[in-house]
Amino acid sequence: MALEQFFSEHPKAALAFSGGVDSAYLLWAGLQAGAEVRPYFVKTPFQPRFELEDALRLCRELGVGLNVVEYDILSDPRVAANPSDRCYHCKRRLFSLLRERAASDGFSLLIDGTNASDDGGGRPGMRALAELEVRSPLRECGLAKERVRALSREAGLFTWDKPSYACLATRVPTGQAITRSCLEKVERGEESLSCLGFRDFRLRLGFRGAKLQLLEGQLPLVLERRTDILNALEADFPEITLDLRPRAPID
Repeated sequence: MALEQFFSEHPKAALAFSGGVDSAYLLWAGLQAGAEVRPYFVKTPFQPRFELEDALRLCRELGVGLNVVEYDILSDPRVAANPSDRCYHCKRRLFSLLRERAASDGFSLLIDGTNASDDGGGRPGMRALAELEVRSPLRECGLAKERVRALSREAGLFTWDKPSYACLATRVPTGQAITRSCLEKVERGEESLSCLGFRDFRLRLGFRGAKLQLLEGQLPLVLERRTDILNALEADFPEITLDLRPRAPID
């Protein structure tokens, strides 16, 4: 099935929109097909500010309004406790909220940007989507991430080369309670590192500080910017370590 056929059969849909590569292309494709696709961005403490800024920018460029739904996901104790299946409880709550909001706006179909590269095995968040009957057109149409990036570039979307991004909660070790304070520290730290030229990295919390995970090509930049890194991070993190095993790029 092609995306055009999907939207021909489903001309009205609410889209869980993150501003990332997949949901951005899905929104563009739906609009190009003449469908009524309404994007919804769920704003929680798990999303850094730049994600909302990217989502707003993309919607402006496509001439569509963005519906921002705010929710304090940390009010759910099953999520805040950060168990191994935290993602299931988080996705279940947020997509239930989205489904309710979309239904109140007249949308019976909820779609998301899961693509054909996303492996559902061992991913509790995808189990939640299946239970809530959220459709994933990119996956259903066999569009993998590499193809989505190529099509996004052809479409002129600025998101085409945006690195894949996992929410801030993934920076906290499983079993360690997630607090708003620790998420804010991670966001500040990652924003500072981005300004120093780092890209597609992770700043993960440890017992006394944070561990920086980088792509292999950016490891030399640590020595070049060592003083700047310390100045940017040491107020929030007593210890700052570097993972010498390069981080593999994720698509």
